[in-house]
Amino acid sequence: MRNAKYLIAIGIIAALLIAGYFAFRDLLSPTLDVVHPRRGVAVEAVYATGTVEPTVMMPIAARTTARLVALNVDEGAVVKKGQILGRLEDQDLQNSLAALQAEEEFNREDYHRDAAMLAQNAIARAVVDRARSNWLAARANVERARNQQDFMKLLAPSNGVIIKRDGEIGELIPVNQAVFWIAARSPLRISAEVDEEDISHVHIGQNVLLRADAIPGRVMHGEVQSITPKGDPVARSYRVRISLPADTPLMIGMTAEANIVIRRNPRALLVPLSALRGTDIWRVEGGRLRMVSVVLGAKDTESVEIVRGLSERDIVLRDPPAQPTEGGRARTRLVAQ
Repeated sequence: MRNAKYLIAIGIIAALLIAGYFAFRDLLSPTLDVVHPRRGVAVEAVYATGTVEPTVMMPIAARTTARLVALNVDEGAVVKKGQILGRLEDQDLQNSLAALQAEEEFNREDYHRDAAMLAQNAIARAVVDRARSNWLAARANVERARNQQDFMKLLAPSNGVIIKRDGEIGELIPVNQAVFWIAARSPLRISAEVDEEDISHVHIGQNVLLRADAIPGRVMHGEVQSITPKGDPVARSYRVRISLPADTPLMIGMTAEANIVIRRNPRALLVPLSALRGTDIWRVEGGRLRMVSVVLGAKDTESVEIVRGLSERDIVLRDPPAQPTEGGRARTRLVAQ
C-alpha cells in the first residue's frame, strides 16, 4: 500500500515537472506577430522601362561634310518653318556659282546674238539650236549650284522647339550628322521596352502607372498608345509607346519606370509579402503552426494577393522564423497589417 502511494506521488511530481517544463519553454519562446488577411486593391502589371520623347522629333543634319560657321539658335529656342538655324562653310560653292553664272551669261548672250542673225537669214538654224542648248545647260548648272549652296543652310523643317544641339562653330561636321534636333509642338510620350514573355498581356488603351527618379515619390499616369509589331530578336523585347497627358511634369530625355496595368482587383485578399515562404504561408490554428500552400496573384513591394488557400478569418505569421515546426506551439501577438 505504501509503495503504491509512493508511486502515485512520484507520477504526480513527474507530471507537474513535465507540465512546468513545457510552460517554462513556452514562456521563454519568442512571441510571433500574426495578422489577419485583409481586403484591398491588387494590381497586376507588366514592368518596363522607357525614355520620354516628343511624338514628332526630327534631326537636322548636314548633307555634305563641311565646317560649321554660324549658329543662329540654341537649345530651347522656339523656331518657325524655314528659319535658318545655322550655316556651313560654302566659300568654294560661292566661287563655283560665280563661275557658272558667268558661263551662263556668256551662253545666253551667244544664243540671243545667233537668234538675231537667224532672223536675218545670216546663220543656219542648227547653230542657233546648239547655242540655245548650251545656254539651257549652263542655266541648269547654275540652278544646281544654288541648290548645293542652300544645302549649307540648316533650315527648320517645321515649327517647333530645339531640344538638342550638337556641334560648335569651327567644327567639321560629317555628312548626315545631326546638328539640331527639333520637336514639333505635340504631346510627349514614353518609348518603353517590354519583354517578349509579357507582350501578349499588353493592349492599346491600358492604363500605365509611371515613376521617375527625377520626380521621387510621385506616381503619374499614361496610356498604351501603340505596340510595335516587330520585336527585337537580340534584346527579346517589343517597343511600346505610352502617351502622356499635356500637363505631365516629365521632360524629354527622362527615364521612367512603367507598370502597365493588366488586371485590377479592388477586393483582393492581401497578406504581407514577408509572410511568404515560396508559395507557402504559416497559419496559426489553436495555438499551433500549420503550413498552408496558397495560390498567389499580384504582388507589390509590401503585400501579395492570395487567390486561393486563405480566408479573412485566418491568422497567419507575419514574419515566420527560419525553421518553423509543423504542429509546434506558438506564442502570438495580433498586429495590424
